[in-house]
Amino acid sequence: MSQPGCIFLTVPVFSPLCNLGFALRREVFIIEQNVPEELEHDTDDMTATHVVGIMDGAVVAVARILFKEQHAKIGRVAVAASHRGLRLGAQLIDYAVEVAHQHGETRCYLESQADKIGFYARLGFVAFGDEFMDAGIPHLKMKNY
Repeated sequence: MSQPGCIFLTVPVFSPLCNLGFALRREVFIIEQNVPEELEHDTDDMTATHVVGIMDGAVVAVARILFKEQHAKIGRVAVAASHRGLRLGAQLIDYAVEVAHQHGETRCYLESQADKIGFYARLGFVAFGDEFMDAGIPHLKMKNY
């Protein structure tokens, strides 16, 4: 069930809504989590499908999808601190998986921060492999297939 008033959309890279999504990523990853700025944006942003969640006229959730040969990779998932606890993250992932399905991809993969494993597990993702560090944060690979 969607949070009342929240709309999820795919948006073109560098469109006004995508740029607001980039600003949210900056707030969450660079400011809150101290990820180095040079690691937050990469060349994958140019080819990714960008997803935003809009509520009360503001971008409050963001993710990107990269279509790889073997699966769709969901990443850069963030929800504004002011809107956490409203199930927007779960709705965002559900929407991203739906977008992947619309592109003919049923297999989704992501790299979860270790403290978020339970969140993704509740959405049908299973962790595999060894824990690794990314931007100084422990991560695990997860997939829904």
